[in-house]
Amino acid sequence: MTSQMIWRKTEFVLSILLVGCAILATRFYLVDVPVWHFVAGGTGLDPATLHLAGEFVESNLGTALESDHSFTVRMIAQQYVFVPQCIVVPVGVPVRFRITSADSVHNLGFSGTTYNLKAMPGVVDQASFSFPQAGDFPLPCHEFCGPGHYTMRAELKVVSRAQFSSLRPGERRTCESN
Repeated sequence: MTSQMIWRKTEFVLSILLVGCAILATRFYLVDVPVWHFVAGGTGLDPATLHLAGEFVESNLGTALESDHSFTVRMIAQQYVFVPQCIVVPVGVPVRFRITSADSVHNLGFSGTTYNLKAMPGVVDQASFSFPQAGDFPLPCHEFCGPGHYTMRAELKVVSRAQFSSLRPGERRTCESN
């Protein structure tokens, strides 16, 4: 075997490895269970039990006033619903959104804005957004998640600071009486 043939085989193998790495790099965040979660020994959230204990227990979902006087919204995405389905936040205040998924990849889009959050099983996606004016914002899912995808919607209601302050924590998860 000549050195030229060995070099061509080496180039071929390296090309295949490079293409494989490129595919993994572009798809890493779109898999249901991220590779690093597997490698880390499953130390992240368990999608099957995330609603039973910890940060994403049902009573902790929605908008919460934190001890540092900031606001945090916690949500769970699952086929074909966001929980809670309505979120109330104050106008003009940075709000930290934290979202995870119980089953597959979802993408929470804030209609009328450029904001969005990707929800993946075992991972918490986080971002801070501020809404400069009061109003209602539909929150559709922008990641195809199955045949019921078109029904996966929530609502964000931005209210004045005075109105928000008058709401009890349970009222910050419903749009019925606001």
